[in-house]
Amino acid sequence: MSDLRAHGRSGPIAGPGSGRHLLVVDDDDRIRELLKEFLAREGYRVTGAAHAAAARRLIELIEFDLIVLDVMMPGETGLDLTTWVRGKAAISNTPILLLTARGEPDDRIEGLSRGADDYMAKPFEPRELALRIDAILRRTGTKPLTPREIKLGEAVFDMERLELVRVKREQQRLQRIAEEGWDRYAPITDTNRPPDGLGEGGARPPKE
Repeated sequence: MSDLRAHGRSGPIAGPGSGRHLLVVDDDDRIRELLKEFLAREGYRVTGAAHAAAARRLIELIEFDLIVLDVMMPGETGLDLTTWVRGKAAISNTPILLLTARGEPDDRIEGLSRGADDYMAKPFEPRELALRIDAILRRTGTKPLTPREIKLGEAVFDMERLELVRVKREQQRLQRIAEEGWDRYAPITDTNRPPDGLGEGGARPPKE
């Protein structure tokens, strides 16, 4: 594989990947860290996972714009993780690019048949990887996912405000309405119209 570090240092700090969040899954610590560094230089936000189990936990918490996934990992393989992603309705459209040392036609066919959007054999050129990622995102119409919320059980962490919200604000508002009565929170539809039965200035009209 070409020197990822050399390519990464020459790349732009903010590029076409600005605002997009990638998940890099590879059991090789060196490759994973170099990929994170290089893709960050291309303008992406990058999170790493060392195995499929860690990737599952992250995928269930965070919406990623694309997953770069190694195929040959101990335990659950990248192919198995691809099948799992495609089987979950909430994340089934997340683009996946497979990386593997197995580059035979049958291997590529297997990966694509599992639902991968692209397949690259190791060793690879880092710049080609960046171009393929950009092409996938353009082809799938994936846009930066902002604002972003991370679900933590019943709580929600707002990534923009850096705030942990245990109950969503709308739920809190409805709860207050239930406890204190609707009239206090009823919207005013016409501020110039006096309440029913009252004349100008709030005075009641004389009885006939």
